[in-house]
Amino acid sequence: MMLGVLGGRVYDPQNGGDGEIRDIWAKDGRVVSPEEVDPDRAEIIDAAGLVVMPGGVDIHSHLVGAKVNAGRKLRPEDHRGAERARTGVFRSGSGRTVPTTHLTGYLYAEMGYTTVMEAATAPLVARHTHEELADVPILDKGAFITMGNNHFLMKCIRDGRREAARDYVAWLLGVSKGYAIKIVNPGGVENWKWGRNVGELDDEVLGFGVTPRQILETVAWINDELGLPHAPHIHGINLGRSSSARTTIEAMETLAGRRTHLCHLQFLSYGKGKGRVHSSEAAAVAEAVNANPEVTVDVGQVVFGPATTMTSDGPLQYSLHRATGSKWVNDDVEGETGGGIVPILYKRSNPINAVMWLTGMELFLLIDDPWRVFLTTDHPNAGCFTSYPHVIKLLMDRAYRLEVLESIHNRARKGALLHELDREYSLREIAIISRAGPARALGLRNKGHLGVGADADIAVYQEMDDKAEMFARPRYVFKAGELVARDGMVVADPPGRTFYVAPPYDPGIEKDIRKHFEQAYTVSFENYSLASDQVAHGEAVACR
Repeated sequence: MMLGVLGGRVYDPQNGGDGEIRDIWAKDGRVVSPEEVDPDRAEIIDAAGLVVMPGGVDIHSHLVGAKVNAGRKLRPEDHRGAERARTGVFRSGSGRTVPTTHLTGYLYAEMGYTTVMEAATAPLVARHTHEELADVPILDKGAFITMGNNHFLMKCIRDGRREAARDYVAWLLGVSKGYAIKIVNPGGVENWKWGRNVGELDDEVLGFGVTPRQILETVAWINDELGLPHAPHIHGINLGRSSSARTTIEAMETLAGRRTHLCHLQFLSYGKGKGRVHSSEAAAVAEAVNANPEVTVDVGQVVFGPATTMTSDGPLQYSLHRATGSKWVNDDVEGETGGGIVPILYKRSNPINAVMWLTGMELFLLIDDPWRVFLTTDHPNAGCFTSYPHVIKLLMDRAYRLEVLESIHNRARKGALLHELDREYSLREIAIISRAGPARALGLRNKGHLGVGADADIAVYQEMDDKAEMFARPRYVFKAGELVARDGMVVADPPGRTFYVAPPYDPGIEKDIRKHFEQAYTVSFENYSLASDQVAHGEAVACR
């Protein structure tokens, strides 16, 4: 299969592309040099006057797995009136904030996205996650494995067995076919099993005698030791609290010099405001990010409207349930993690929601390096991923941003920096925060760019003044050189790959792990692991 996308304005930041007119050639799913293609046998796309970018890469989204599926079942109202009927070979689906698996693949592709990472799955339920990943068409994907409250890991830290902790993490990633280490409220979720939480990095984790700081330090060391392609993906302590900005900055100081990714940073950038309304501390948090070049972040931008919050942070979800009165789910995954689900409605008229919205905007505009700040809504926590075009418009159009700012609660606007920030993102910067930057941070060398050897994942847009409209309906989307969407509608649904890592480890650790299973798990050691042939279209990614 050969393809030529000719004469478009190409935005390919990794290779210096900044809107110059050039041709993109592809063969057998990869970008190639022109000499390798027979133009007479290739599918030719006239891209004159159009904008060409690599396929979108979403570094943090909750799209599959036990928690997401529970969210779908919890919210029948989320599906009524949001159905897509079956047409020809394309399956039906539904859901506004938590779309069903097949529809998720269609909706991402119809915006020009071709790679998405599932942001959190407990290793015990990884089999379910991979079954649902296999049911998401078109997209290449992977899963981050939660470890921040893992009993075996915390015992190793307590006992000073650093090498054993390293080997256990390598084993755990291998048997769960995960892509990266995920940390959620380290120690706090374990304490929640006793009705407690953590509020400081040096608080004790009950029953283990370790601290959140020790967990973060150990995991960052392990990540570097194993040479994992992605940094530890960290959801810090105090999410949603007025102390979150302070402890987020302290965590960056603790991990200074080590690769770190801080996810949905907006939720972790608050200070104490007046009354019960937090203040945005985006300026201080952005300054800390700017000062730590090893740190990457995604924003988790709030979008006004309905959302379904779901996270492995159980105490947070209980607090949200108490604050909103919404129905909820709270669960415990034995010896590994916990979590919860709470529906929410973000309102412009709500001063707390308004502060959350402007905090995200300020982070986007105050973090200097677009290669280290990425576009997310922490789907579906702060809004559905289908809102990305709207967020892009907010970043590129200051007048529109100020119009939205004037519509939010006046208590939130007092003291806000947003009205002073003149920055408008360029198309090149949008290509970085939604494509090139996330791919680089994930260590996916063939994603996020259009250089020779890259995956032929290509999105072609009609340039428009209204950037939300522009990025909502690409003219063409190609996945591995195959046309999968045209004019914002899917036209093919090939299967995507699932990326995972398999770092080496000392097999002697398995004796200790087996003993731990006999003492603590209801699942046998033999039934816990996934073989590589049990992961549909799996592809191992090498560690450094």
